[in-house]
Amino acid sequence: MLARDVLGLIGNTPMVEISELSPNPAVRIVVKLEGVNPGGSVKDRVARYLVEDAEDRGLVRPGATFIEPSSGNTGIGLALVCRVKGYHLKVVLPENVSLERRRLLEVWGAEVISSPGAEGSNGAVRLARSLAAGHSEWVFLYQYGNPANPRAHYETTGPEIWRELPEVTHFVAGLGTSGTLLGTGRFLKEQNPDIEVWAVEPPAGQMVDGLRTLDDGFIPPIFTDLGGEKLLDRKTVISPADSVVWTRRLADVGIFAGLSTGAAVAGAVRCAAQISAGVIVVLSPDGGWKYLSTEVWTGDLDAVVKRAEETVYF
Repeated sequence: MLARDVLGLIGNTPMVEISELSPNPAVRIVVKLEGVNPGGSVKDRVARYLVEDAEDRGLVRPGATFIEPSSGNTGIGLALVCRVKGYHLKVVLPENVSLERRRLLEVWGAEVISSPGAEGSNGAVRLARSLAAGHSEWVFLYQYGNPANPRAHYETTGPEIWRELPEVTHFVAGLGTSGTLLGTGRFLKEQNPDIEVWAVEPPAGQMVDGLRTLDDGFIPPIFTDLGGEKLLDRKTVISPADSVVWTRRLADVGIFAGLSTGAAVAGAVRCAAQISAGVIVVLSPDGGWKYLSTEVWTGDLDAVVKRAEETVYF
């Protein structure tokens, strides 16, 4: 494949069967590997759609400045897209993010604005909204309320899954901004209304990298606007410890992925144990490269979980 530029490499990610991890021999599990995107995560899809939607709506001038809150991969995806397109990006993120996170943002020239670590991603959202309100010349993309976020998955992720695996019966993904679940889930259900969409979330008050629970008080506007409660067939709670355990189990089948993938696969395994037969597609948001400092694959389990609760890795 020859792309015109690196943005042309976003999407069309591979899928691989990991049914040896299924507790039910009548249930296949297939994982979609988003870590192969050029910025290293599923958020490359969203970042491109957010920026190009702003361009299409005439909100952007040459050399424009964007601002966005992020405690996950969106900031890196936006930094990549903005660097290629010649825009400046300010990313508001919690001060307790990992070193890998900050360094990757620096690679593509993003300016980092720190928010209180104790306030997590919700604090970053509040600060970004406040800063954007005081600078009308900046473009505030706001992934949590921007319909271009789920549209990226409705137009790309969902069709890719359906093209490769039309026999899919369940789609499982982590609940973050909710864009992946809403966009992909809506597309798949339009092809086959019997397909179930399962969301994976952490316990209330606990942190699993890249995921959020709606019980912590912040419900992304796109989730409400697009009828997320009706679209989702089930939400399943996965603990930080289980996310680590299943990140390690993925290495047994040769998949080097991040902690949010471990959580999503744990949810898929739970789904497989509760249905009689089917084909589960689980989305892997990113690869494991950004998580090396967690020692998730080699460290003591309790120590790894404690460290992950104190530091936002992705």
